[in-house]
Amino acid sequence: MRLPWCHTAWAMPLPPHVAEGPAVAPRPSLGTRLLLMLPLLCPPLAPTRAHRFSAPNTTLNRLALAPGQGALYVGAVNRLFQLSPELQLESVAVTGPVLDSPDCVPFRDPAECPQARLTNNANQLLLVSGRARELVACGQVRQGVCEKRRLEDVAQLLYRAEDPGDGQFVAANAPGVATVGLVVPGPGRDLLLVARGPGGKLSGGVPPLTVRQLAGPQPFSSEGLGRLVVGDLSDYNNSYVAALADARSAYFVFRRRGARAQAEYRSYVARVCLGDANLYSYVEVPLTCRGHGLVQAASLAPGALLGAFAAGPRGAQAALCAFPLAELDASMEQARRLCYTAGGRGPSGMEEATVEYGVTSHCVTLPPDSPESYPCGDEHTPSPIAGRQPLEAGPLLQLGRPISAVAALWADGHTIAFVGDVHGQLHKVFLNGTRGQVYHSQQVGPPGLAISPDLLVDNSGSHLYVLTSQQVDRVPVAACPQFPDCSSCLQARDPLCGWCVLQGRCTRKGQCGRAAQPNQWLWSYEDSRCLHVQSLLPAHHPRQEQGQITLSVPWLPTLAVEEYFHCAFGDYDSLAHVEGTHVACVTPPQDQLPPNPPGTDHVTLPLALMFEDVAMAATNFSFYDCSATQALEAAAPCRACVGSLWRCHWCPQSSRCVYGERCPEGERTIYSAHQADIQVRGPGACPRVEGLAGPLLVPVGWESRLALRVQNLQHFRGLPAPYHCWLELPGGLQRLTASLEEVAGDAGLVHCQAQQFQPRLARRELLVPIYVTRGEGQRLDNARTLHVTLYDCAVGHPDCSHCQAANSSLGCLWCSHEQPACRYGPLCPPGAVEPLCPTPSIDTIEPLTGPPEGGLALTILGSNLGRDFADVQDAVSVAGQPCSPDPSLYRISARIVCVTSPAPNGTVGPIQVAIKSRPPGISTQHFTYQDPVLLSLSPQWGPQAGGTQLTIHGQHLQTGGNVSAFVGSQPCRIQEPTCPEAIVCHTMPQASPGEAVVRVLFGHVQRTLLASPFRYTADPQLVAAEPSVSFRGGGRLIQVRGTGLDVVQWPLLSVWLEATEVAAVEVLPWDPTPRRSCGAPAAAPQACIQLEGGLLQCSTICSVNSSSLLLCRSPAVPDGASPRRVFFSLDNVHVDFASASGGQDFLYQPNPRLAPLSREGPTRPYRLKPGHILDVEGEGLNLGISKEEVRVHIGDGTCLVKTLTLTHLYCEPPAQAPQPTNGSGPLPQFVVRLGPGCRGGRWSTEGLPSGALPPPQVQMGDVRLALGPVQYEAEPVLSAFPVEAQAGLGLGVAVLIAAVLLLTLMYRHKSRQALRDYQKVLVQLENLEIGVGDQCRKEFTDLMTEMSDLSSDLEASGIPFLDYRTYAERVFFPGRGSCPLQPVLEGPGEEGRRTPVRQGLMQLSNLLNSKLFLLTLIRTLEEQPGFSQRDRCHVASLLSLALHSKLEYLTDITRTLLGDLAAHYVHKNPKLMLRRTETMAEKLLTNWVSICLYTFLREVAGEPLYMLLRAIQYQVDKGPVDAVTGKAKRTLNDSRLLREDVDFRPLTLMVLPGPGAGGATGSSAAQCVPARVLDTDTISQVKEKVLDQVYKGTPFSQRPSAHTLDLEWRSGLAGHLTLSDEDLTSVTQNHWKRLNTLQHYKVPDGATVGLIPQLHNGGAVCQSLSRSCPPGDNMPMLDDSEEGGVRLWHLVKATEEPEAAQARRSSLRERERERERARAKAIPEIYLTRLLSMKGTLQKFVDDTFQAILSVNRPVPIAVKYLFDFLDELAEKHGIEDPETLHIWKTNSLLLRFWVNTLKNPQLIFDVRVSDNVDAILAVIAQTFMDSCTVSEHKVGRDSPVNKLLYAREIPRYKQMVERYYSDIRQSSPASYQEMNSALAELSGNYTSTPHCLEALQELYTHIHRYYDQIPQGGLAPQAATELEAGQGHWPRAGASGGAPPLPWQVISALEEDPVGQKMQLACRLQQIAALVENKVTDL
Repeated sequence: MRLPWCHTAWAMPLPPHVAEGPAVAPRPSLGTRLLLMLPLLCPPLAPTRAHRFSAPNTTLNRLALAPGQGALYVGAVNRLFQLSPELQLESVAVTGPVLDSPDCVPFRDPAECPQARLTNNANQLLLVSGRARELVACGQVRQGVCEKRRLEDVAQLLYRAEDPGDGQFVAANAPGVATVGLVVPGPGRDLLLVARGPGGKLSGGVPPLTVRQLAGPQPFSSEGLGRLVVGDLSDYNNSYVAALADARSAYFVFRRRGARAQAEYRSYVARVCLGDANLYSYVEVPLTCRGHGLVQAASLAPGALLGAFAAGPRGAQAALCAFPLAELDASMEQARRLCYTAGGRGPSGMEEATVEYGVTSHCVTLPPDSPESYPCGDEHTPSPIAGRQPLEAGPLLQLGRPISAVAALWADGHTIAFVGDVHGQLHKVFLNGTRGQVYHSQQVGPPGLAISPDLLVDNSGSHLYVLTSQQVDRVPVAACPQFPDCSSCLQARDPLCGWCVLQGRCTRKGQCGRAAQPNQWLWSYEDSRCLHVQSLLPAHHPRQEQGQITLSVPWLPTLAVEEYFHCAFGDYDSLAHVEGTHVACVTPPQDQLPPNPPGTDHVTLPLALMFEDVAMAATNFSFYDCSATQALEAAAPCRACVGSLWRCHWCPQSSRCVYGERCPEGERTIYSAHQADIQVRGPGACPRVEGLAGPLLVPVGWESRLALRVQNLQHFRGLPAPYHCWLELPGGLQRLTASLEEVAGDAGLVHCQAQQFQPRLARRELLVPIYVTRGEGQRLDNARTLHVTLYDCAVGHPDCSHCQAANSSLGCLWCSHEQPACRYGPLCPPGAVEPLCPTPSIDTIEPLTGPPEGGLALTILGSNLGRDFADVQDAVSVAGQPCSPDPSLYRISARIVCVTSPAPNGTVGPIQVAIKSRPPGISTQHFTYQDPVLLSLSPQWGPQAGGTQLTIHGQHLQTGGNVSAFVGSQPCRIQEPTCPEAIVCHTMPQASPGEAVVRVLFGHVQRTLLASPFRYTADPQLVAAEPSVSFRGGGRLIQVRGTGLDVVQWPLLSVWLEATEVAAVEVLPWDPTPRRSCGAPAAAPQACIQLEGGLLQCSTICSVNSSSLLLCRSPAVPDGASPRRVFFSLDNVHVDFASASGGQDFLYQPNPRLAPLSREGPTRPYRLKPGHILDVEGEGLNLGISKEEVRVHIGDGTCLVKTLTLTHLYCEPPAQAPQPTNGSGPLPQFVVRLGPGCRGGRWSTEGLPSGALPPPQVQMGDVRLALGPVQYEAEPVLSAFPVEAQAGLGLGVAVLIAAVLLLTLMYRHKSRQALRDYQKVLVQLENLEIGVGDQCRKEFTDLMTEMSDLSSDLEASGIPFLDYRTYAERVFFPGRGSCPLQPVLEGPGEEGRRTPVRQGLMQLSNLLNSKLFLLTLIRTLEEQPGFSQRDRCHVASLLSLALHSKLEYLTDITRTLLGDLAAHYVHKNPKLMLRRTETMAEKLLTNWVSICLYTFLREVAGEPLYMLLRAIQYQVDKGPVDAVTGKAKRTLNDSRLLREDVDFRPLTLMVLPGPGAGGATGSSAAQCVPARVLDTDTISQVKEKVLDQVYKGTPFSQRPSAHTLDLEWRSGLAGHLTLSDEDLTSVTQNHWKRLNTLQHYKVPDGATVGLIPQLHNGGAVCQSLSRSCPPGDNMPMLDDSEEGGVRLWHLVKATEEPEAAQARRSSLRERERERERARAKAIPEIYLTRLLSMKGTLQKFVDDTFQAILSVNRPVPIAVKYLFDFLDELAEKHGIEDPETLHIWKTNSLLLRFWVNTLKNPQLIFDVRVSDNVDAILAVIAQTFMDSCTVSEHKVGRDSPVNKLLYAREIPRYKQMVERYYSDIRQSSPASYQEMNSALAELSGNYTSTPHCLEALQELYTHIHRYYDQIPQGGLAPQAATELEAGQGHWPRAGASGGAPPLPWQVISALEEDPVGQKMQLACRLQQIAALVENKVTDL
């Protein structure tokens, strides 16, 4: 739980040494103790970079800043805080509250001051003593005494006076009296200058200004130091504002009365020399800010004193004045000179200086040189001096609110003042000459709180610390970085900021490297124009052409010689040529432009003038496509073309929109409207259709001929072509042949072929667009939207009246031919036309009743009810009474709405409609006039909140169709339906209680119930509700007390539930207006309803016991639902349960669980002995119910509940067995009920055993549980049993008992034996476990010692990382050594072809930059059946190498290919994507990740990975390794484990390093290097270990090979002996030759050896070769195959020895050893503990490596975030929502693809040797990493491989690391394209080897052309084959006969088929490359 007074700003880990408060009070108060517990109660938060500090419920007083380190100190009430420069809390000291009184001197015993009270200690003075490293803090208590604390930790108290004298009273102890001070350096000590106002009565004698000592026996005492002695303080009443100091003087700014007995206050400044400890130099002069009041705040600025003065009425405003220090010092010197030499009189004789403060001294006349002789005064000089002439200054600035703080800063040649006001606003002021200007204001701290005078600038001048009473804020002095662009930077008008043009950011002037040069740094305060593109020529450009544009950019900065600008058209860069203010750039080619957005004819790209990655100026530039322009307006393509914004022209004959000058091939041209001086231009010259010549209305089914007017057909003159009319009918276009009739000039008429139209869909009117085409699809423009209206008389005219009412222009007639219908006139036979319509037909009338007063709106529905309103105006009668139709509601032929006339009550009759000239229509329904009567009301009262269900009783209440009820003036919402005898409605809220008349409106007729009005009563009030807890099953009785409860009709207890997975419960949708049935009783509210917001509301009905008591049952809460609100609904009054219960929320507890009585199961009877207490066990029994509410029944009897606990229920059953409730058996039934009972439910006893009771039941509220049947035990009854049977039974029992005893004895014997064996095994296992643990600890200790030595070595030599080029080649071309690429044309006779081949390869490099070509090439290659997986990977790596300098482009290609790959796998199985490296896209992804993570490898993950590698190597070398089988004692790989006990002894050899051993530690060749080896090591193994020690700081590639060196043992007696694995001394026995070891040569510990070159095998040549192209890193193991019948072995033989050889051994020791080995071989798994030991030793290094890979504590590489975001986009694009699939994609793309490969192959990143054993161990660790990345659960069992079992416990933890890694990356901010492109651009320059790029291009071209040789020569024509062989022919085209075409031609064919490829001539360029590279002639 978070404490309310713990604030996040300082709820950080506090130091444990929080200082205690003064030990004056005998016991601290509760508040003090709580504050002392603050560090324990406030949970520590992770430290963050805070910009604000606050301490809740604490008032902050003072602020101090330590010089140098920048620590900040805050003085507060009862606290001192130490903060870091970033405002993080570092320490806190408690200074109060203390027992104190201002009327008592400081005391120890509280009895000395009876009036003392616990007093808060406000900080009055807070100063830093830099020399003594102390913090001086003076509080308000104890008469203002001070204390010293340690500067590094304020919690550590250095000094506090225990019994201070009055000379140590420093600060003012009266509220509102300020104290200011300074720590000034003195000779050998620091002094404290303190100025304060008058204090309390005990400290009233303290002078206003004192000099005090900080060190010595009595710190803070002013004994022997200067004091400003004042005769009577009340005459002056100094009030100090600030204490300031410069290099020479200290200044005190204050206010006081002008002179003795003067009431007027004035502002003063006093000056004291810093070295003056006696205040002899004290001089003060008045200050005046012209026309303003007293000084409020002050600060020193460079060369001036800034003062804030009150202004305006009552000081509500302020002014800022600056007093130059030169004038201030001159004024003070003048006053001092006059008082020293002229008696204080000026030249005029007036007194201009005097000795103030009522002291006996006065101005004197000393020699004229006295001021110079005594610059700081002396004992004989007068003091204190006060000048009479005020120093006056004009206001620099005026503010509308008082100023409370001032600070100043000199930065970048400008003076900035910071002004804080009393409302918490901080104003930044630029002081420019004689005026100041506020350029920024901000609210700091809560509004209304004044900014403290302690306004401090940090030591760097970059931040300002602002103090208010509640918080400290760290405010930047200049917020330049917050302005993102140039305009906002310059608009800020911040004098400290400016726009650094070439850096593209807003900076301080010092942060811009070229700020001194013109146009490089634009000052925010003066400059107003950013670099911008003033004009563009041309303004836009066709996308099909590449051209030059010119930008006009004024004020362009000048660059260095080697620097340049470039233009960026979106992602395309173009070099810029600058001439003055004009910049010329080349537009991108068409293939580099993005496609036009759908529905547009152009694409607009951002055009930016760039310097490196910084945009100097930007605008938008459009590339248009005229061919797309004509498609924008299908109805007028010519108008769209020539009327567009672009210079597009229309070719009318070919119907094309083109750019350029004119149409091709002499075709007539209609020019763009922007073309000047040309007559035929613009939309007005386009051939177009002006409109329809006739007809506009076309009847359906009648043949019509259309004609259209056309214009501007002169463009087609002399070019005959057919014309067609096109109608866009629903369902498709209809073409009509048309003919052209030329009229005068260029106009004409187009006549469409006569046609009969029959639309598929019948509509009354159908607008059909129409247009005209000429020739094959040449569409003429429509001058406007043209439609032909098709109309169908049969639609919308269902009867005769409708038909005759139709528009006469349509020609519709009612036709009786065949089936009567409305038809077009000519389509109806002449004799079938009906001039008159049939008789009106009335279908329904509504309503059927109405009041006698009339006025009811009656609706009549039917047909043929008139053609217009005039037909029915006087034609309607109701029951013989006229009815007036309403014209606004009349519908032709279908509806009449009329208003009834009055009629006598009881009148009944039909409705009659009589239209002239036709017989009347009479309805079958009758209308009744009836009089509604209101009789009574129930209930007659209800709450004023409304909601009462009111029933109005009466007769004929179902009168009319519009019934509404009112209670008083409020409507009463009627619940449908309205019944004849009753109306049910719900009352609305009423403003106040009282009576209201009920009235009902029947249409416009009102009936009132005057006899029984409704009475609104006061709303019910709830005052108590208990209990407040229930089980989820509900049903607990809740007693609710209140007032006025009997007026509630439906009291409910309801609960709102948030349902996630609700169990089966009857839930009805919420119906705001439920319906009822007439005559049925009122339905109870629904138990559970679904609310609109998704919540579920369950309710129970409460019973009204009295006006003050409700009884409610708690509603049941279904499983899976969580309660959100519990409340009472009292009609319209809703009261939360917490409000009714006095703040206690209603709590739902889980339902109780009861165990069955019988342990044998719930169906087995529980045997109950009479008189026993029943104990029912369970869980949560009393959480939601009390003992008194529990009812337990056994059958029809009661079990009296005695006790109810959380887990037990005890009840006393009936003494006699009760009867079952259903009488089905002789035994009673047990039932338990907790709550109201079973509510009538009965339990069935069907299926129970005879004599058993039904199951006992427990009911807790509505929770009911069955506990199983109960059976009472009775006394045994003897039964008649034969004696013979009894004897036989006894004998059988005796035999059975004897057999059981015998078996028991045997079992006990076996059990004891098994127990002894088991204990032995336990002891052995325990010893084994202890041994493994001890071994792990010892090994780990040794390993950590070795690793610490290694760390010290690495500090000198560093980790042997491979350079980037080698790293990239090893990753790109694994398994190809260090020379993966072959040189270009290095063979004999190739010099002449080198230049053209080089040109061809460079052209191929340029061609690869075409995305279309590259994607076509990749897809064509992958389609080849002979293009293997290895070829794919190789070509992908060649592309990665060739495009390394353009990583942004390579990234784009990889994204495109991965998108295609995802689309492919989505339709198959998306989880298989990226699983292997089978496509070029996957290999490109591998290479891309490897490129991007190289820096991360070097800086982050490399060190732990290298430490793991070295730890593995060290552990492997410590144990024996078999040189033949490769098995080792120390390994993690089960298959590499040496399962033998091999005796070995460690040796230390002293190695004499040979020449060139750069890793040797000594400088002399004779100095020996110790090397650790084993006596069982072969000579080759020894050489490897020796080389590792001698060359420990040298990369492996720079070491000599062990095969080129011999090991020489140098012994004083034996001389020099060359050791080797095999020689004449090797032991051979039974065809087995053992390799020589140090043990074989008996080399002792400490022996001296040397490495010498081999002279017999050309070692020097091998060495030189190894340095250029070493064959590999791993040393192969020796072959144990038979050579001449002899097999090699080292530690163990590959097969068992023959038995004869074993029999010949006679040594007893050897036989014993053989037996041990045999036992070990029988159980080889005993050696698996070695794996555990090795794992435990390496665990830390494995964890460190995994943590480095999967940690996000440091920023994640941007490439990883970019890749994961891309995969998220792919998943979203393809609708993949399965998180497992996305997890697999990310794992396959990064962790398994890159990190597993790096773990298994550290030689990819390090220049090291990786032995086979180390490789096997790394394989186990890599497999563990792979298992950790899978989503499926890691299951292991007895049959699992040992390597899987080894890390089974750690893998779940690693899985969590992986999931957290993915989650943290997903939640981090997305990687922008700009950041990624910037990173890629930086990486692009890492690999800059031009020759290698050419070699890559050469091999790439080889792959392109490799399939040509596979074409059978028979497939070519003989002549062509001969020409090809001679190099004079060309390659056959794709698709030519004679077999499949070669791959280049397949690529060429694909490029030629692509229209974009045709325009870019990609196929041609590829053929040119082939001609250059292969010296073959193409067809170009």
